[in-house]
Amino acid sequence: MTFVQLIECRTSRLDEMNRLLDDWVAQTRGKRTATHAVVGKDRSDASHIVEVVEFPSYEEAMRNSNLPETDRIFRELVALCDELPTFTDLEVVRDERLSEHTVRRFFAALAAPGELPPLDDLLHAEVRSHDPVNPGDTVGRAGVRGEFGMWRSAFDFAFTVEDVFAQGDRACARWTWNATHRGEFLGIAPTGRRVSMTGTTLFRFADDGRFAELWWQHDQLGLMRQLGALDLLEQ
Repeated sequence: MTFVQLIECRTSRLDEMNRLLDDWVAQTRGKRTATHAVVGKDRSDASHIVEVVEFPSYEEAMRNSNLPETDRIFRELVALCDELPTFTDLEVVRDERLSEHTVRRFFAALAAPGELPPLDDLLHAEVRSHDPVNPGDTVGRAGVRGEFGMWRSAFDFAFTVEDVFAQGDRACARWTWNATHRGEFLGIAPTGRRVSMTGTTLFRFADDGRFAELWWQHDQLGLMRQLGALDLLEQ
C-alpha cells in the first residue's frame, strides 16, 4: 500500500534547505526508495514549510530512513529549522489521478457511438492538434472536432488505453486502436476490413484542466498496408 510521510517545520533558511535536499537526491541516487516529493511554503506564513514524500510502502519508507545519507541530511535539516520538525505517517486510502482519468475519458468520448459530443469539457477553445495525417496543425475546438469526425466517418472504432503517464501539465497515453473501415479514408473507398493500429498521444493541459495541445504518433503506414493502399507499390 502506498505510504506518504508529511514533514512540517519552520525555517527562514528555505534556500539552504533546498540545497540540502538537492544534495540528498544526488547522494542517494540508486538507493533511495521515495518515488515523489513535493515541498510547499504556507502562503499565510512563509516560515511554515511542508514536505510530502511518497513511497511504495511503509517498509520502503523505513529502508529509505535507514540510509546513512538520510540520517546525515536529517541532522543538517534540523539545524536549519527554528524548531524540531514534525512527522505524520499516512497510509494512502484513496488516490485519484485526475489527469489520467481525463485522458481515459477523452478516448472513450472519441469512440462513443452516435454523434460526437461537443467535448467542451475536455478541449480548450484554442486547442491545437498535431497529427501526421494532416499537412498542418489543426487549431480550435471546432477544427479539432472536425478532425476527429473524419476518422469517425471512415471507421467504427474503439481504443484500448494501455498506459497513461502524467507529470505536471503533461500526460502521455499509449493506446491500441481497433476498427472496421466503413467510409472513405484519404481517398480509399470503404473496404469493410478489420484493422488495428498502435500509437501514443501526448497531451498538454491548460490551466483550466482541459487539453490545450495534442501530439499524435501512430502507425499510419501499417494502417495503409492493412487497407490495401500499398499493394500496388509492393508488387
